[in-house]
Amino acid sequence: MLPLTTTPDDALREALKSDGLDGWAWITAAITIAAAVLIAQVVRWLLRRALLARLDPALGTLIARLAAYLIIVIGLIYGLEALGVQIGPILGALGIAGIALAFALQDILENFVAGVLLQLQRPFTYGDQVSINDHEGTISGIDSRLVTIQTPSGETVKIPSATVIKADIVNYTQLGQRRTTLPVGVAYGTDLDLARTTLAGAVVTADGVLDSPEPEVLLTGFGDSSIDFAVRFWHGPTIADYWAAQSAVAFRVHAALDAAGITIPFPQRTVWWAGDTDA
Repeated sequence: MLPLTTTPDDALREALKSDGLDGWAWITAAITIAAAVLIAQVVRWLLRRALLARLDPALGTLIARLAAYLIIVIGLIYGLEALGVQIGPILGALGIAGIALAFALQDILENFVAGVLLQLQRPFTYGDQVSINDHEGTISGIDSRLVTIQTPSGETVKIPSATVIKADIVNYTQLGQRRTTLPVGVAYGTDLDLARTTLAGAVVTADGVLDSPEPEVLLTGFGDSSIDFAVRFWHGPTIADYWAAQSAVAFRVHAALDAAGITIPFPQRTVWWAGDTDA
């Protein structure tokens, strides 16, 4: 046991005493550490391959990576022991210096812990399309520090795990379908039953709109220049599905309203002049 007055430097010097070491000790240590690294890589590959068929890909990758880290640490310990290095004093020295190191690496440690939690909680996985802090795209990478998103515009966005775990995450693809609402306004004086029937007939014929759940047409209010409807419909879950279905519905709605003689009004104001009055 180290005296209470022992400094970290004294502890390390005590641990690294290697009297009487020969070449064979160094060779043994090198072989041990190299074998540990090699075994870790093989175990990581085999374990990841075995777990991918049974677990979420992100979780399987995390377990395989942690197992590899553990094997390397064990190999390093045996390698140091082969050199006569005393592990106990080193751990003591690291304990004393660990507090300062933790403060220096606070952001890195925060991202590492957040990355592990994300892979355990699994709010998304590889291939999911999500929105995180106004970034939309496909999840292409999840590790202990970063979440990587490929955006529809061909950009790669890397977000720190600590930021992701605190953010509002919208997973578009998890449930397999999404609903979109298209606001439509018709002119005052329009036959509302005719307008609703026309909108309902238009939306069901649009490409990409799902038959079930059925589309809905709801009157939402009376605006300054129009009577407002909400055309709600379900479509595929991806970002591409969203834009394609919304565009198709808009084209169908415009054509159907035009054919029915229903006007989509533009913002307008009616101004009344009081006229001149005699004094």
